[in-house]
Amino acid sequence: MRHGKKINHLGRQHSHREAMLSNMATSLIMAKRITTTLAKAKALRKYVEPIITRSKTDSTHSRRMVFRYLQDKSAVIELFRDVAPKVAERAGGYTRIIKLQNRLGDNAEMCMMELVDFNELMLGGTSAAPAKKAAKTTRRSGAKKKAAATTGDAPEAEGAEPKAKAPKKAAAKKPAAKKKSDDKKDNEE
Repeated sequence: MRHGKKINHLGRQHSHREAMLSNMATSLIMAKRITTTLAKAKALRKYVEPIITRSKTDSTHSRRMVFRYLQDKSAVIELFRDVAPKVAERAGGYTRIIKLQNRLGDNAEMCMMELVDFNELMLGGTSAAPAKKAAKTTRRSGAKKKAAATTGDAPEAEGAEPKAKAPKKAAAKKPAAKKKSDDKKDNEE
């Protein structure tokens, strides 16, 4: 039974686990948002929240204590210069974990971990700009064509539409490449 065992070892030895959490904490502080597994995010939350609390008092001693955990000068500077002033009034709970879909390869529970005071959408920022970026970034080729068609048709004038259609016709006139199955048929005859 697991009575009194509060540390999630994450399937790693102590040194590897500490190095991984240090790197993840540095990434979280620098990027303000990371995507990881749910178990790693919960372990990282326990690791990074005391570090952020320590950064509220800007002294040489607290900077050295934080550097002990992060091992990155630029992350320490970012933490004390940008993050600490924003979380100064907050009494803990500096991170947010948002669950995502399970990972395709191994069905692991994935999540997005972010610093609470740095999410512009939650704080009431403009949502139009991120929506356009989300529409443009996709892995499906069909979605790109649909996004281009919807964004391209609205602002264009009627005179600009024939220009867009002309390259499509030129592309259609190119001869199609032979299929491998056609080559095999030619070789058999």
